[in-house]
Amino acid sequence: MVTATSVEQAADWTEPGAHPVAPGVHRIPLALPIPTLHAVNVYVIEDDAGPVVVDSGWAMPDSRTALEDALRTLGHTPADVAQFVVTHAHWDHYSQALHLREEFGTRVRIGRGERPSISAYDTRKGLHPRQVDLLRRAGADALAEVIAGTPPTREERKVPHTMPDGWLDDGERIELNARGLDVFETPGHTRGHIVLRDAAAGLLFAGDHILPHISPSIGLETEPEPKPLRSYLDSLRLVRDMPDTLLLPAHGPVTPSTHVRVDELLEHHAERLDAAAAQVRAGHATGFEVAAAMPWTRRKRRLDDLDAFSQMLAVLEIEAHLDVLADRGVLDAHEEGGVRRYAVRA
Repeated sequence: MVTATSVEQAADWTEPGAHPVAPGVHRIPLALPIPTLHAVNVYVIEDDAGPVVVDSGWAMPDSRTALEDALRTLGHTPADVAQFVVTHAHWDHYSQALHLREEFGTRVRIGRGERPSISAYDTRKGLHPRQVDLLRRAGADALAEVIAGTPPTREERKVPHTMPDGWLDDGERIELNARGLDVFETPGHTRGHIVLRDAAAGLLFAGDHILPHISPSIGLETEPEPKPLRSYLDSLRLVRDMPDTLLLPAHGPVTPSTHVRVDELLEHHAERLDAAAAQVRAGHATGFEVAAAMPWTRRKRRLDDLDAFSQMLAVLEIEAHLDVLADRGVLDAHEEGGVRRYAVRA
């Protein structure tokens, strides 16, 4: 079997092109208009009926050109793609598949759990209407006003976000000519996130569930579930209980061991849970107060040093951690004037 150690990987994982990761599987990084993410990996799987592409990139001209160029080196064009299998409905994974479907009729499938957020998506309500409500519940009224008062740009309004051609369910198997891809629901990053496992080849197409360098955001979607971090931690343990595989992430380089990175992510969240509980013991009672008291990013920045979008992610991440601590009986929680407040359980 070809593994990450026997196939030479580009020193810079964002380097354009079609990079082999296993027999019949290539990774194509596509640039993003998000400086912190740099690029998204899409994976081309060769099949007799035509290439199957896992995730698709953001629907924008530069991404389309890069995908076409990389497919050409493999002897294909976008019209040859038999289907897109999408791990979740964020624009950088889903929107280019929808755009190419309009042109070529390519089949697009995604996890069934994404249906509520896709159905509710409406840019006339803003890009993050539910997050505005959650920020207010977390005691971050001023930040909520900033997010609510930032309308989608004209380009953002044009990004396609419609229904797929088919839904993928937990336990389903996608049968291809040379391999089978088992579908596993891994809610957390979004409620309908899925990963695809090729057990015979030892590959996990992980989407944003497991990333080698960063911890994925939790519940950033139109209709997030009530307890996204609890689901995310359960989903990490689900993958940890499987035999180890090569990690094929959506952002970052191919990594030899899925298990090693899952263990790191579980440890990261355990540390953040402890840190959040310590801040409540110190007298901080809301998600916003706790987030403002904690360091952010590897540079240990203050919350108010971050841009508004990153502040939103930080506050909602801490709110999710506090909810888990309340579920575990570490904290008590109650709502007062529409704000959720936490205290150490006596």
